Amino acid sequence: MGKQPGRLKKRSEFLAVRRGEKRRGRLFLLEVLDRADDAAPRFGLTVTKKVGNAVVRNRVRRRLKEATRVHAGGDMAAGSDYVIVGRREVLGVPFDELRQELSRRIRGAR
Repeated sequence: MGKQPGRLKKRSEFLAVRRGEKRRGRLFLLEVLDRADDAAPRFGLTVTKKVGNAVVRNRVRRRLKEATRVHAGGDMAAGSDYVIVGRREVLGVPFDELRQELSRRIRGAR
């Protein structure tokens, strides 16, 4: 188990992660950037306006944040940044399936 992940807060941090690896999935896109240090991992969530209105976007964001908090945070590698770009499909799957998919993507399984 790694350290508890921190948060990405600045736009520049989010944009930096876009240079890294992209892992596409049905529920979300995961962007990963290796910072090449041993600091705690950091993650950020993005849900675009394409997904829906503010209520829908916040529900997607809350589900992803909780899945990361209870399960996937421990799978994150030290010295890496993760940006999770949520899709509307997040609302249509059982929470356990979302949790497993997020964990699998973070570990790097294809």
